[in-house]
Amino acid sequence: MSPGQRRYGEEDQEHYDRPRRRTRPRTKERPTYDDARDGLVLAVDRGRFGLLVDGHAVTAMKARPLGRKAVVVGDRVRVVGDVSGDDGSLARIVEVADRSTVLRRSADDDDAVERVLVANADQLVIVSALADPEPRTGLIDRALVAAYVAGMRPLLCLTKSDLADPENLLVTYRPLGVPWVVTHKGGDLSELRDRLEGRTSVLLGHSGVGKSTLVNALVPDADREIGHVNAVTGRGRHTSTSAIMLPLPDDGGWIIDTPGIRSFGLAHVRPEHLIEAFPDLDEMTEDCPRGCTHGADEPECGLDEAVGRGDADPVRVESFRRLLAARSLPAY
Repeated sequence: MSPGQRRYGEEDQEHYDRPRRRTRPRTKERPTYDDARDGLVLAVDRGRFGLLVDGHAVTAMKARPLGRKAVVVGDRVRVVGDVSGDDGSLARIVEVADRSTVLRRSADDDDAVERVLVANADQLVIVSALADPEPRTGLIDRALVAAYVAGMRPLLCLTKSDLADPENLLVTYRPLGVPWVVTHKGGDLSELRDRLEGRTSVLLGHSGVGKSTLVNALVPDADREIGHVNAVTGRGRHTSTSAIMLPLPDDGGWIIDTPGIRSFGLAHVRPEHLIEAFPDLDEMTEDCPRGCTHGADEPECGLDEAVGRGDADPVRVESFRRLLAARSLPAY
């Protein structure tokens, strides 16, 4: 490469992250940001971040030294600059704290690029309608896998119970020990509120299942747009276009509403990570042959031996293997 050539053009992010040739070398000393304030990322919109700093809203941008490090809803950050929150003010995010949990997905199972959806949440609320649109167990299974691998507590929230019997779906998830709540429009949400109290919960589900309706009922001033289900395709339209973190009134918790999704890839999930979320089954695989995925077609799998001895519940093993198989099914 000749001295006059550049590796990156002005359209590349790296153009802004690397010093030009013949410039003074960067110092190894980094700013300490002793005057930085703690913030919580509540929303992300086209390179601008809505933060909560000292109890009030602040708009910020990401500092250049962070490079391509993603900043997502739920992140705990350090900010400098104008943190007044006045109109036109803009602070800078200079540090992102270590995350306790990360909810991620890929667009498809063969997509190597992982997309971090939310950070530092401790509960994943999988919202599924019992009818209109019909429940899709593929997404529920995949979301459960993502929750277990992320170390998050799953909660199944079944909406529109006035249209269909929830038992038809609950029988599938009882063996996994997944907690659930059942709701319908205008109904009592006290049980759901109890499950959300004191937690940071992510609401995830297909478009049209009633997430925005739930959010508006839980946080009356949220004003999330409500969509409708297409009578021909049976699918809802996207109403929430970006994730947003909202405080629950009087409950001491947070909910994160996410856009309705059409696919949930699990390229980042490995079988050994999933079974670790089921300690009772994990201990039964200690003598499995090397490379065993614990699937139904694996020879000499410890799970089959445990079922044969009567040490494992065959229904629970079958349910675990259904989740395992969800990694290789279509992501839609």
